[in-house]
Amino acid sequence: MTTARAQGATIWLTGLPSAGKTTIARGLAGRLRTEGHRVEVLDGDEIRRFLSAGLGFSREDRNTNVQRIGLVAEVLARNGVLTVVPVIAPYADSREAVRKRHQSSDTPYFEVHVATPVEVCSDRDVKGLYARQAAGQLTGLTGVDDPYEPPVDPDLVLETQHQTPQQSADAVYAMLAARGLV
Repeated sequence: MTTARAQGATIWLTGLPSAGKTTIARGLAGRLRTEGHRVEVLDGDEIRRFLSAGLGFSREDRNTNVQRIGLVAEVLARNGVLTVVPVIAPYADSREAVRKRHQSSDTPYFEVHVATPVEVCSDRDVKGLYARQAAGQLTGLTGVDDPYEPPVDPDLVLETQHQTPQQSADAVYAMLAARGLV
């Protein structure tokens, strides 16, 4: 007897540091797990510590990091896992390469722009990055003194300054439901 395999997908949350990507990802993943879905969160900070240890923050290194995460996400999604990816991924061409990788394997991919303004991110400053940059202790902060290329045509835009993290996670869930994935 064969059983139908669950449909996987990659939900790529891109935005500035402290935009709310990881908080939204965890909220969404929790709900999906409660419903019995196979879910993985590929958190950008964890990936950097383990899979991309040794990479810096040059454009080339950031691209390599995004491509590694994209590969893991695509493999998981292709094998029936809903893969939530909260990463900055500042460059449009890197994100497009990840999208194309998914398309070539006919694996659903959704780009969600966590479109929190830099001023709000700076106020949140979850990791103290904005304070360190303002004090001259950090350079290359995405969206401040290093580029962030917002998605031109994302599948969903979340303006987290106008909604709670739960409302943002619910909006992503609704997108997945509308596409028959949950």
